[in-house]
Amino acid sequence: EVQLVESGGGLVQPGGSLRLSCAASGFTFSLNIMTWVRQAPGKGLEWVSTIGPGGVIRTYADSVKGRFTITRDNAANTLYLQLNSLKTEDTAHYYCGKGTYTDVIGGVRGQGTQVTVSS
Repeated sequence: EVQLVESGGGLVQPGGSLRLSCAASGFTFSLNIMTWVRQAPGKGLEWVSTIGPGGVIRTYADSVKGRFTITRDNAANTLYLQLNSLKTEDTAHYYCGKGTYTDVIGGVRGQGTQVTVSS
């Protein structure tokens, strides 16, 4: 059974930083594309970033490019998202998922972690 557990969210001021983690189990993590998505209040799921199995290929939404960094530790079965220069519009519930954005929309996600950016 695929399990994904996100952590690391919180309340931060604009311009601040957070590091989100996603602990994965129940599948061969090192062989899978992984994705972060987010959902702001009253909005749908928005793609944030995707990383290839080896960690070399990484893509980002324009809204977060240059501020967020996705990484992975295949030995620890853990996915990360470093959030820097946070803006109020980054406030959302953040989820990690197995596969591409299309896979995540209809597939398995964790319970998510809340990021609130506010002064």
